[in-house]
Amino acid sequence: MTPISQAMKDGVLTRKELKELMTRSNGPGLFHLLIFILCYCATGLLILVTQGTLWMIPAMFLHGIILVHHFSLQHECCHYTPFKTRWLNEIIGTYCGFVLVIPNKFFRYEHCNHHTYTQILGKDPELIELPISLWKYLWYVSSIPYWKAKFSELFNHTLGRISDVEKEFIPPEERSSVILEARLYSLGYVIIILACLYGDWWGVIWYWWLPVFIGEPVMRAIRMAEHVGRPNITDMKQNTRTSLVSLPMRFLCWNMNYHAEHHYASSIPFHALPKLHKKLEGFVHVESRGYWGAHFDIISQILGFKPRSDNIKN
Repeated sequence: MTPISQAMKDGVLTRKELKELMTRSNGPGLFHLLIFILCYCATGLLILVTQGTLWMIPAMFLHGIILVHHFSLQHECCHYTPFKTRWLNEIIGTYCGFVLVIPNKFFRYEHCNHHTYTQILGKDPELIELPISLWKYLWYVSSIPYWKAKFSELFNHTLGRISDVEKEFIPPEERSSVILEARLYSLGYVIIILACLYGDWWGVIWYWWLPVFIGEPVMRAIRMAEHVGRPNITDMKQNTRTSLVSLPMRFLCWNMNYHAEHHYASSIPFHALPKLHKKLEGFVHVESRGYWGAHFDIISQILGFKPRSDNIKN
């Protein structure tokens, strides 16, 4: 039985309510996207006006925080939920993936398995294990191991290599398209570098690449808050964490702070998740202290102040 079926069986949600929540529309997504674009244009302008001063560093960090949240939009697009028009999800998801070096088709297949095997060791390809030490925690948040894995992944796919783990979730008939996608992404990056060399203009470093690199630790921390520190079990009430955060943060992450609700019904658009959150009150694990509270819980487990969640089994 799926989690949402269980919720309906328990009387938490009716079939009619679920159908209404699943209604898709282009309007909310396009409006949200417009404001999102204006946000990173504004932070890009901050970099421009602070150029040549020390204020440029915090400006790039702020810009990077906005840019790495392209992942939240790409994540939604891989579920085909932010826009009713299918090709809008494809195009915008591909654009977001290019910004973040996350080929969209590959991510969709990988993410599908994440939903199928959420928090199950050896099966969930996106599982982030609870770090064994504070140093390992800081190492992961630094995003260095993340970028190493992403570039290695893109490099191998560009060369036509699909790992045994990836073969578990990429259908045989789709592997050639995943390889082609990686090659097109790589070609795009090479063309940009050559264009910068030819034109002697390196704005992509200051307005794109460097901000993304220094902003990625924020996204790593957010991704950890979703599942890390929760038990490696199939029970959806326990293995996923919803974090109550501020309105600006909810906007940036496209309501993905309501992560347990998203796992209960991944076909529900981002703009309907707050309504689903109210319906599932008491039915999901909620961190009322937000992302900071989630990391306080994670660190408490690492330091031994609380029992480690990875000792809890089905």
